[in-house]
Amino acid sequence: MKAAAIILSGGKSSRMGTNKALLKLNEKTTIERMVDILKVYFDDIILVTNDMETYQSLGVKMVSDHYPGKGPLAGFHAGLLATDYDVNFIVACDMPFISGELASALVKKIDHYDAVVPVVNGKMQTLCAVFQKKTVKKIEECIENGRLPIKHLLEHVNVLYVTEKDLEVDSNIDLERVFFNMNHPHEYEDAKKWLEADDAGRM
Repeated sequence: MKAAAIILSGGKSSRMGTNKALLKLNEKTTIERMVDILKVYFDDIILVTNDMETYQSLGVKMVSDHYPGKGPLAGFHAGLLATDYDVNFIVACDMPFISGELASALVKKIDHYDAVVPVVNGKMQTLCAVFQKKTVKKIEECIENGRLPIKHLLEHVNVLYVTEKDLEVDSNIDLERVFFNMNHPHEYEDAKKWLEADDAGRM
């Protein structure tokens, strides 16, 4: 697929109390799981992190924020600046059940839009969305003007919003699981239980 996947790993993980990307699920860290899933579908993977040493073993391209401390929008900026592709799937590092199939379906919808953003249970999933490289100029403007919430960016670009209904047509996947992210310790425990149940079901 002529697109890159950009994984954002710059959060402080303050609610989890430890680096979410390095939490282990079935012998693999969350970030390893995500890279393994996405590299099947994307020509390039870029990790945005301000701690490159930690992720050296992943063997992926890494870049750090040009605007440190400015939140996810700074991660969008760094990743899009570094990509060689016009179309890019951007995802947070705390989504262990991310689906390459779903990411691929979102990429295919980009057409003439600047961005494709899923809306699940009425909530915009801006950290699991597709953005054109050309939006980097608008992102820079937002950061320079202190407009850091991603919703401000979306007000200034041409966005296609896709709901569960649109996504279910494209793929036979469990959307609740795909959009599950681990912010708190109890959510990490939930993820482990999910995998245990999967393993038990396969035996």
